[in-house]
Amino acid sequence: MAEKHFTPTQRMAAAARRGLRLRETFNRGGTQVGVDRAHQLADRADVSVADVKAMHSYFARHAVDKETKTHQWDSDDDPSAGFIAWLLWGGDDGKAWADRNVKILED
Repeated sequence: MAEKHFTPTQRMAAAARRGLRLRETFNRGGTQVGVDRAHQLADRADVSVADVKAMHSYFARHAVDKETKTHQWDSDDDPSAGFIAWLLWGGDDGKAWADRNVKILED
């Protein structure tokens, strides 16, 4: 049986592209893994079951980043590193999508 794959949404792709632009502009936010994930999402390339689970785990670990004390969340002028990284993983739409798909996988 072939492995199940999922297709990122347009909104996730847009968030990933925004994250890549902000990372380039401000030289902060995300790791190479996050950058690779952003390219995958921006291209709307298939996401494996393992990738969906990794995304779900990322968002669960990094929700605390929204409580930033330096720079700003959801800013194009002074974004926090955590916000940029969040976008690289598909942003709020990516979180909702990963949560929804992990639930499907568990059912």
